[in-house]
Amino acid sequence: MDEKIDHSRRRLLTAATVGTGAIGVAFAAAPFLASWNPSARAKALGAPVEVNASKIEPGQMIVVAWRGQPIYIARRTKDVLAHLDDHNELLADPNSDNSLQPAYIKATGAARARNPEYWVGLGVCTHLGCAPSSAFVRRGEFQIAGVDLGHKWPGGYYCPCHGSKYDASGRVFKNVPAPRNLTIPPYAFGENLHITIGVDDVEKNA
Repeated sequence: MDEKIDHSRRRLLTAATVGTGAIGVAFAAAPFLASWNPSARAKALGAPVEVNASKIEPGQMIVVAWRGQPIYIARRTKDVLAHLDDHNELLADPNSDNSLQPAYIKATGAARARNPEYWVGLGVCTHLGCAPSSAFVRRGEFQIAGVDLGHKWPGGYYCPCHGSKYDASGRVFKNVPAPRNLTIPPYAFGENLHITIGVDDVEKNA
C-alpha cells in the first residue's frame, strides 16, 4: 500500500525551514551591517563644533575640543590688533607663507582671522605638540613659567615645554624650537558670533 504524502505538512516544514534560515541570515548579517555604520565616537571626532563666542571678553580665551585636539578662540584687544605689524622683524614667518591654514586665512594678512577681533587656532605647539599658554599683555613686565618675555613682548602665546613663542596671531618668533606658525583649522562665522569649527562656510537662515 502506497504511503500517502501529506503535501500540506511538507509545505509547512519547508516554509518553516526557509523562514528559520532567513532569520539566521538576518542575525548573522546584523553585526556585518553594523560594522559599516560609524560609531558615535567616530562621528564626534570628525564632526564640526559650534561655539558661541559672543560672551568672550576682550583679552580672554576659551578652549574647545575638535577632533580630539584643543582649539583656542581668543578675543583680541584693540591695543593688540593695532600693533600686529609692529614686530614682523622678530618673526620667523610673518606672512604665514609656510603655515598650515586655509587659503582664506592667508588672505587676511597679519590678523590670520576671518574676524580680526577673534583669533581661532590649534592650541598645539608646532615643535613637539605641547599646549602653549596665553600671554596677551603687551610690553609689560610679564612673566610666565618663570620666563620674562621682555619689554618688546607683543602679546601672544608661550610654550613652557621648550620656550617657543608666538604672537597673538599664532606667528612663531625667530630662534625658537618651533618650526612654523600655529595651525589654523577651517572655520566659519554664523549669526550672533557663533563659530563653527571644521567647516569653511555655514548656511545662514533666510
